[in-house]
Amino acid sequence: MIWTTALQLAVRALWRNKVRALLTALGVIIGVGSVITMLAVGAGAQERIARQLENLGSNNLMLRSGSSLRGGVRTGAGSNTSLTRADAEAIRSLPGVLAVSPTVRTGAQALYRGSNWGTIVEGVTPDYLKTRSWGLESGEFFSERQVAAAVDVCVLGRTVVRELFGLVNPVGEIVILKGLACRVLGVLAEKGAGNWGNDQDDIILAPLTTVQRKFMGISHVDRIEVQAAGKAAAASAYKEIQRLLRARHRLQEGKANDFRIYNRAELASSAEESASVFAWLLGSIASVSLLVGGIGIMNIMLVSVTERTREIGIRMALGARRRDILWQFLLEALVLSGIGGLVGVALGIAAALTLGSFSEFEIRIAPWSVALAFSFAAMIGVFFGLHPARKASGLQPIEALRYE
Repeated sequence: MIWTTALQLAVRALWRNKVRALLTALGVIIGVGSVITMLAVGAGAQERIARQLENLGSNNLMLRSGSSLRGGVRTGAGSNTSLTRADAEAIRSLPGVLAVSPTVRTGAQALYRGSNWGTIVEGVTPDYLKTRSWGLESGEFFSERQVAAAVDVCVLGRTVVRELFGLVNPVGEIVILKGLACRVLGVLAEKGAGNWGNDQDDIILAPLTTVQRKFMGISHVDRIEVQAAGKAAAASAYKEIQRLLRARHRLQEGKANDFRIYNRAELASSAEESASVFAWLLGSIASVSLLVGGIGIMNIMLVSVTERTREIGIRMALGARRRDILWQFLLEALVLSGIGGLVGVALGIAAALTLGSFSEFEIRIAPWSVALAFSFAAMIGVFFGLHPARKASGLQPIEALRYE
């Protein structure tokens, strides 16, 4: 049988029963559209999580002081004051470590002329921007020399700039923090919300020594941010830092650490894996409707074989071979699922874009997801159309001609 002729016959047979063909293809249309939409939502969520982890520094380690024992009562993590800037400098010399920033944090009311804003002040070193993958929108960051001299300078987050200065350029202006006049050196690039919904831009960065001596009156640090060269380097640095700090803090064998290390690379891997599972789970749930659509195709094709039994007998009597009949009905199922797949692709893309426009969902339509959904629809047509096609080709010509 010539393929073009077979295709024309398949289209003509479906066109004779337009409403039935449309209702049969509806399951495939909804299935393909659902798969594309759900995978787009899952991919968007995966990308959002990856971006948030990148903002935090996915190859970073964070060190905090451990708990302390007071009168037989163990206090929470961070209550110890065991970490110092000297610890941070020692960690900097370890292999695989790219940047280290000791950090302290306190709250303060920032004043500028007639405006005031309650915010967080962090004392950091210049490496802080590297460890947090953060950039500057304008101005400059303070230097190691200014940190050593405890200079009264600061760098503002975007939220602080908006609340205190409005449209005024803050670089070079003076902000009062706990009675101390600090000159604004620069403005941080916008960071957005953190993992817990906190505003990362509601912050003021100042030299570590300035915050330690003039704001808090302490010599220890709250935490140490460490940026490693990669995930493997982070895992290696984790062990080396633990060994180094135990030696520096003179902790005897069997004694618990007086610090805690958090590996964000492991957190990033777990989060990305969870997001990937979530995306495939959504796609799997949506693909169930594709299977329902395939069953609908098989049922309608079986009805079509019954209705056209006499037609099949006439074709066989005129010389049609069994494989011609097989391909005839298989092509009809394939055309039905193919058209349903194309319409479903258009519907799925439109639904995903609409969902992204009218909700807070991030949508990412990947070409592979479109190709996967359409290919699956075509395979559904072949798989569920095969049984009716084999049944049609297996009819005996004499019996088919006698069928009423």
